[in-house]
Amino acid sequence: MKKLNRNTSDGISKRPVKVLQFGKGNFLRGFVDWMIDILNEKTDFDGDVQIVESIDNGLAAKIEEQEGLYHVVLEGLQCAKKIRETRLITCVRGVINPKKNYKTFLKLGKNPHLQCIISNTTEAGIVFDPEDTSFETLPNSFPGKLTALLYYRFLHYKGSNNDKIIILPCELILQNGERLEEIVLQYAKLWDLPEGFAYWLKKNIIFCNTLVDRIVTGFPKDTSTQIQKEIGYEDNLIVKAELFHLWVIEKFDSLREMFPLDDAALNIKFVKNLSPYRTRKVSILNGAHTAMVPLGILHGIDTVKEVLENPKTFTLITQIIFDEIIPTLDLPEAELIPFANTVIERFKNPFINHKLASISLNSISKFRVRVLPSLLSYFEIKGKLPPGLVTSFAHLMVLYRGYLNDKIFSLKDDPYVIEFFNEVWNSEDIENIVQQILSNTKLWETDLNTVTGLQAQLSQDIDKILATEN
Repeated sequence: MKKLNRNTSDGISKRPVKVLQFGKGNFLRGFVDWMIDILNEKTDFDGDVQIVESIDNGLAAKIEEQEGLYHVVLEGLQCAKKIRETRLITCVRGVINPKKNYKTFLKLGKNPHLQCIISNTTEAGIVFDPEDTSFETLPNSFPGKLTALLYYRFLHYKGSNNDKIIILPCELILQNGERLEEIVLQYAKLWDLPEGFAYWLKKNIIFCNTLVDRIVTGFPKDTSTQIQKEIGYEDNLIVKAELFHLWVIEKFDSLREMFPLDDAALNIKFVKNLSPYRTRKVSILNGAHTAMVPLGILHGIDTVKEVLENPKTFTLITQIIFDEIIPTLDLPEAELIPFANTVIERFKNPFINHKLASISLNSISKFRVRVLPSLLSYFEIKGKLPPGLVTSFAHLMVLYRGYLNDKIFSLKDDPYVIEFFNEVWNSEDIENIVQQILSNTKLWETDLNTVTGLQAQLSQDIDKILATEN
């Protein structure tokens, strides 16, 4: 079998590097680079991607060995039909490690073709590190490295108003573009850079808030041999992902011609305010994910797909999504119902074996952020409690009891959370247990005993769950 590289693959030419990408992980390669590859095919964008390595984990060597080439395999359901697509990605040029050659990294700022900088350095990546005291040595943080690169560009072009650059962070934090811009300006102040640099940033560098959505599972260990036979190459960088994709980008209209993603028939939304779309994703997709974990585990179910295949839990999850979450969201039903139907289809994806145990990590904080707002909003709007969400809450409390019948649950959470629930569940008085849990403002950031009827309904639901014990 042939090794995958540009010599063994015909008709692949190098394009100008128009995108600088901080991060080389599965998500960026299965989402952003996949999109840019389609952009090259369907529009006149004609641009390649230069990757900047943030973590040295050996993957860069594989990317260099395959000269940036790899395949993306998309699998999922579409209108209840199983779909599988494979695409050779040709837009990745290679990987540069700033730790190995800081000067080479800075010279990327001179690139006259550069139009876009993209990042996915995890939620912890967009932070200010006060230890990064100078641009003359390599900063530790991603924003520090970005500031140094942009300052090098400013110096190279002598502060002229040259072509604009779009910054599209993919980190899942609120207002990711605005936050990144704040930190870059913070470094400019810390490093005592000329005032003209801050002015140049405002004029030439456009920081956009973004929201990304696609499940990317990475290298398919179990099926890689079969896939390699099908594509006819030895590809050690195969990325497997679901069919669904969505990229919501804020304050971008004036620059769409530079990065014409919507001209490539991709699921892109350019909006003035992405907050409703973030709320939609967090409430419907992430909220349903989080709500189903305790329901599924306590029903002896192992995977997300099996939750949707079980008639009882399927009914409960669809009730939670359509009857209890959607009525609380500030978007037209035309935006919500199709998205919710897509979420259900994604949950049923037969190609993704998504274990409930793997998404149960830190379930308490996830419930507070993703589910509790819907529960409280429903109560405020309807004047009554949402039965499905309350049932999920009751199952969550029992899950953190640590056992049910002869089943012991392996809980992964903050030590304080585990210790608190262990102590609370030493009691046999369910009403007192629920009262203590609801009053813990460290868990919920509010005293939930003030929600009329919540304590009584949760106590009743927990009694029913525990009544199944022998």
